[in-house]
Amino acid sequence: MKSVADLPYRPCAGVMLINPAVQVFVGQRLDSSADAWQMPQGGIDPGESAEDAAIRELGEETGIAPHLVDIVARSASEHLYDLPPHLMGKMWGGRYRGQRQTWFLMRFRGTDDDVNIATKHQEFRAWRWVGPDQLESLIVPFKKELYRNVVAEFAPHF
Repeated sequence: MKSVADLPYRPCAGVMLINPAVQVFVGQRLDSSADAWQMPQGGIDPGESAEDAAIRELGEETGIAPHLVDIVARSASEHLYDLPPHLMGKMWGGRYRGQRQTWFLMRFRGTDDDVNIATKHQEFRAWRWVGPDQLESLIVPFKKELYRNVVAEFAPHF
C-alpha cells in the first residue's frame, strides 16, 4: 500500500470571481453537512489547460457563461493543500493526497440573474457575495492557508 507521502496531488483550477463591488463569489457545498463554503474549483481533465478548466468549472458550478467574465490574473505558481486524515482515502478514490491548484482572478460582468447553481452536476446548495477579508472565516480549516495566499496574491488587482 502506498503511503500518503507517495500519492500525487490532483491537478485543479480555481476561480476567484469578483463582482463590480469587489465581492467574491462563494458557494456552500451540497455534499457537506458542515457550513462549508468555497470558491468555484475543480479538476483539470487530461489535455485540458488550466484556463479552460477554470472556465468550464465556473460554468458547471455557477451557470455563468464565459462571455460574462474577464480573466484579470493567473496565480504565479500552483497552490497546494493536503487533505486532512479523515478525508484521506475517501476523496477522489484515494488516488490523491490533496490538490495542486492554479487560480484565476476573474471579473464578473453579469448580474445576479446570470448565476444559476442548479446545474446538471450541482455542487452548491447556496451562494453569495462576500468581501475578500471574509473568505478565510468561511472556508474549511484545511484550505485556510491556501485561501489566504490566493487573496494576498490577487489583492493588488482588486
